[in-house]
Amino acid sequence: MPLRNIPSVLIPGILFIHFSIAACAQQSDPGEFFTVLNSARQFTTTQKWKEAVDAWEQVVERNPVNGEYIARLGEAYYYIAQYAKSIDAYKKQIELGYGNLYIAAYNIACCYSLAGEKENALQWLQKSFDMGFRSYTVAQKDADFNNISSDPRFKKIVALEDISKMNRTEGWRYDLEILKREVMRKAYLRRELSFDEFNKQYKEIYNSIDKKTDVQLIMAFMKLMATVNDGHSAIFAPSRKEFQLAVPLQFYHFKEGLYIVAADEKHKHLLGAKVLGFEKKTVDEVNKALSPILARDNEMGVLYHLAGLVRYPLALQGAGLISNANALELQLMDGNGKKFTASIEPDMTTARVDQKSVPVNWVTLNQVNGKPIPLYLKNTKTYYWFEQLPNKVLYLQWNAVVNDKAESLRQFTDRLFKYINDNEIEKLVIDLRWNNGGNTMLLPYFINSIIRSDKINKRGNLFVITGRRTFSAAQNLSTYLEQRTNSIFVGEPTGSNPNFVGEEDFITLPYSQLAMNVSDLFWQSSWPGDHRIWIAPSIYIPPTFKAYNENRDECLDAIIKLVTEKKAF
Repeated sequence: MPLRNIPSVLIPGILFIHFSIAACAQQSDPGEFFTVLNSARQFTTTQKWKEAVDAWEQVVERNPVNGEYIARLGEAYYYIAQYAKSIDAYKKQIELGYGNLYIAAYNIACCYSLAGEKENALQWLQKSFDMGFRSYTVAQKDADFNNISSDPRFKKIVALEDISKMNRTEGWRYDLEILKREVMRKAYLRRELSFDEFNKQYKEIYNSIDKKTDVQLIMAFMKLMATVNDGHSAIFAPSRKEFQLAVPLQFYHFKEGLYIVAADEKHKHLLGAKVLGFEKKTVDEVNKALSPILARDNEMGVLYHLAGLVRYPLALQGAGLISNANALELQLMDGNGKKFTASIEPDMTTARVDQKSVPVNWVTLNQVNGKPIPLYLKNTKTYYWFEQLPNKVLYLQWNAVVNDKAESLRQFTDRLFKYINDNEIEKLVIDLRWNNGGNTMLLPYFINSIIRSDKINKRGNLFVITGRRTFSAAQNLSTYLEQRTNSIFVGEPTGSNPNFVGEEDFITLPYSQLAMNVSDLFWQSSWPGDHRIWIAPSIYIPPTFKAYNENRDECLDAIIKLVTEKKAF
């Protein structure tokens, strides 16, 4: 069935025009035009397709240059089975460059299939994937392709070949070929990348599958994906059971080194211990060995992901770093400088752990040191919240760019600025340290609210705290704040670039069942010539274990000091 473009571009749509633009684009009555336009939209909403066709034809006849109108007409044609018109129209859409062109190509394939034109259907389905069509699952299950679904060429295009007839080597090679296909058809659309390293690693994996364990192959796939140099394009290892087996500890890289900051009840005595090594390997040696397999936009992303990857003994063993995956041997040092060894058995209760997903039955270092928990660690699982501080400062922690079910981001923004306007608030601190993204389309209302605020949008009145996990939509948020407001950045560099390639639409590799994503949407949120690897803070404050152990927030402390001393900015 025809697919719609979800964001501002509503549907792939069509343009089926018998008349030239010059002949058609005569507007006798603008008011009447909008009456017809509103009727057309209403007919589409209520799925009265014959009426919709009549209305949209009138709209397009009067305005044949507006892609939205043309797209709506194309959708209506499809639903009254006028496939020939739809095909011509979708082709015209591609010519005009409107919307997601791979969806237009996909819809052409649907129409050809429904019209019984098998060869054209296969040709356009292949073309849609070559142009970047995202979802194998949608194509695999689309009833419009019943006419061609038994054809081996269809199965190859949509990755439905029978893996039950493949041996292990054939199965892993099949997955490897799909991975390469995804990278070549999507990643290279938006990047200037070298094929050399990718192809070199591809050949090495292809020729050594029978010599590697499954874990080693997973890590080889991860390393191959890392050559794309994109934090969104990655193999999601925990989709396999081997990477659901992890030690019940949370690690974090501070300025002083790697420390244990959370643990299950059994291992809470290890909280605050500094990690010196894994079996016989130092932390630096482990980081150096694992870094090449991690997806990243910059080194902040590597720093974040390394702390998660060392939780998987099988990964460490697969990289040749430890010998025993049944228990992770840690070389540790306590707060008094005493060195000791701990052996931790992995389990399958917590495949992934970060600051926003620490299990409720675990214990964190901040809970046991007897001091008040700082604001930045208080409500990390809440999407957004604020609290007033002394000195007319309002602290806002924003942990995900999504709508909370209880209060949408727009509603929250209204409440936030009402509070600012109704109270003696002069300074706003926006904390994005734990915000790893969401939906960028939700950001404009908040950004515009900042711009309109005479109280807040002044140099020295607006502060943004960023960190290694400030990523994806939160990177866009940071970029917009930097570009369009009078904000001052504090903390670590962001985890992505001002201009980056993002978006996630995971597929599952058929044989290995590994989840993978290749992002394909270029976010040029800054200037075209902005090649920075991150947004660097004006005041650089990397996290220290000393402050963390004392439940102090050095970033917020620095901001409060600046505000209190009324420094010039």
